[in-house]
Amino acid sequence: MPDIPPSLQRRALAAALAAAAATPRRAAAQGAAPWAPTRPIRLIAGYPPGGGVDTTARLLAGPFSTLLGQPVVVENRPGAGGSLAGHEVARAAPDGHTLFVDASPQTVNHVLLKNLPFDYATAFTPISQVIVLPQIMIVHNGLPVRTLAEFVAYAKARPGQLAYGSSGNATASHLGTELFLRRAGLNVVHVPYRGGTPALQDLLGGNVAFVFGTVSSSLQLAREGRVRPLAVTTAQRIPPLLEVPTFAEQGFPGYELNEWNGLFAPAGLPAPIVARLHQAVLAALADPVVRQRIEALGAIPVGSDPASFARFMTEQREAMGRLVREIGLEAG
Repeated sequence: MPDIPPSLQRRALAAALAAAAATPRRAAAQGAAPWAPTRPIRLIAGYPPGGGVDTTARLLAGPFSTLLGQPVVVENRPGAGGSLAGHEVARAAPDGHTLFVDASPQTVNHVLLKNLPFDYATAFTPISQVIVLPQIMIVHNGLPVRTLAEFVAYAKARPGQLAYGSSGNATASHLGTELFLRRAGLNVVHVPYRGGTPALQDLLGGNVAFVFGTVSSSLQLAREGRVRPLAVTTAQRIPPLLEVPTFAEQGFPGYELNEWNGLFAPAGLPAPIVARLHQAVLAALADPVVRQRIEALGAIPVGSDPASFARFMTEQREAMGRLVREIGLEAG
């Protein structure tokens, strides 16, 4: 995610939306009609109904249908870190009628999953990073620390004695924590759970010392004083928790690792279709109802352009793949 404050993100999104909205007018002036689908669009989500990826897909579906003039059907194809859905999209025709909403595990699947029937680096056309879901490092109230520096000193004095919970191996909460631990030089035990909720429950029960949780799952606990927030994983402070500093502000410059959801299409999608779909993403993010739902998730709308999203994916595959190898995670 770009290192810009939320206010500038909103201005950039508004400017991008205005530019995208002008694209059909320019095309009409040049005698070319903008691309339009000729049948219903399949919007394939790589995770089960009710989760973050599914929610993002359904938030896009309505505005997409309105702008593009065809029904948009969300299909859930969960399994194998989103790769089952990825395979379905990778082998589809690059004509704009099959799209893919995926999440951060995509950047490590090429390392963790063996014998994939497609190559993540070449199988998709990135359209846009739709939203970012910041994480918060929260600690159990019984831990005698109030700042990140105090936590680092406390953990260094007790190598191998503290445990942290994550929402599972190779998830953003796991990798974000490991990135911090390596930067800080800490020896802490990892306890993976099947999702963020059981990890938070064990944090409240004192079975683990800290967790990297999403804002949506952790904010209320922090506001109620049931956990203590020490840092946010974004490059800038976030509006719901302006009192909580970033990792960068506390001695870890450049640290940033968040959950995210993005939109992809099969490789080889023609440029006019890419531009039209990116315009649809921006239109969705500008919709007041959609923005309200995004804020309720504790998420930040992004709407990055296809070229920027492609660079982000390349950088993340390299960085996260390297981190997974350093951790020594095995395929599973």
